[in-house]
Amino acid sequence: MIKTNNIITDTPIQISTEKETLFVSVTGSIVHFDNKNTIQKIQSNISHIKNIIFINNNLQKWDSSLLLLVFETICLAKDKKISYSIDSMPKNLQELITLAFAVNRKPNHKTSDQKDFLEEVGFKTLNITTKIKTVCKYIGEILSSIGRWLSANSVMRGTDFLSALDDCGPKAIGIVSLISFLVGLILAFVGAVQLQMFGAQIYVASLVTIGMCRIMGAIMVGIIIAGRTGSAYAATIGTMQVNEELDALQTMGLSRIDFLVLPRLLSLLIAMPILTMLADFMGMLGGAFVGVFMMDLPYQEYWKYAIDAFSLKNFLVGIFHGFCFGFIIALCGCYCGLTCGRNADSVGVATTRSVVNAIVWMIVVTGIITVICQELGI
Repeated sequence: MIKTNNIITDTPIQISTEKETLFVSVTGSIVHFDNKNTIQKIQSNISHIKNIIFINNNLQKWDSSLLLLVFETICLAKDKKISYSIDSMPKNLQELITLAFAVNRKPNHKTSDQKDFLEEVGFKTLNITTKIKTVCKYIGEILSSIGRWLSANSVMRGTDFLSALDDCGPKAIGIVSLISFLVGLILAFVGAVQLQMFGAQIYVASLVTIGMCRIMGAIMVGIIIAGRTGSAYAATIGTMQVNEELDALQTMGLSRIDFLVLPRLLSLLIAMPILTMLADFMGMLGGAFVGVFMMDLPYQEYWKYAIDAFSLKNFLVGIFHGFCFGFIIALCGCYCGLTCGRNADSVGVATTRSVVNAIVWMIVVTGIITVICQELGI
């Protein structure tokens, strides 16, 4: 321990005061130095100080502990509006300190950059216009890619198509079957509560059959595939964007739409109608489970009413919904992946956005198709 002007300090750092100046002298090797006590002593002795000067007294080795001491001392000086000097310290330490203060870490509370209402509306309008143009261009590229595929000029690989078809088809059968069965079961329960009041519980079979075949089967499959497969498309292509693999494809002259989007789009266009048919059947089976085992309806009678309620028109409307949903899911998933940012966080954002966009547009398209069917009497 060393006493200097009534201030007790620890070697290799010595603190002394002279009039209104505080001197911090560093000497020897400062490696793995615990500067907590030193900072506290400096802080407790700067009430009447107007200058802080660091003195290099034959400093030999130093590491980040000295850098941290100098940085925190300067921060103290800035808060107290005290002048400081580190001119005698090593040149590389001075450069590091300059670099440390080069970035303002305090949040910016300035209001000069805030836009007024009209400016905000203008910027939002321009952003929406730009996005619409981008989406239209994207859809045009997909249609051109489909045209090249039909004319056998596409660079799509058969293995990519089969892999995508296997992922969104056979591997999705389990979850689609389970969810559709439970949805049919719930639909039968909800209908039975009301129909039993009129002694017409046998019409649960008709309710479940019409509901699942016309719309519910397709919607449930669409939501499942949007969360399961559409998000995977966005994550996969988004990761390729982060790893600059998309740039590599473009550099090699390969169409990203042909190589990445087209096989995924075609696989969903094929798998979605088939999965919709499976969902219809499993939903009817779930309704039969409720009707036969919980409502004590004869299974022959249940299936008779279910078959009577089955309509080819309703069935084809449901299949058409599934086809449209497959196009929307592939469109949203691949678009969010292609427009993903260049960091890991952007991949998560793109994945979330793909699922949200797909579900929203599926509901919008469902409303449009319902209105059209209603007007055409389908």
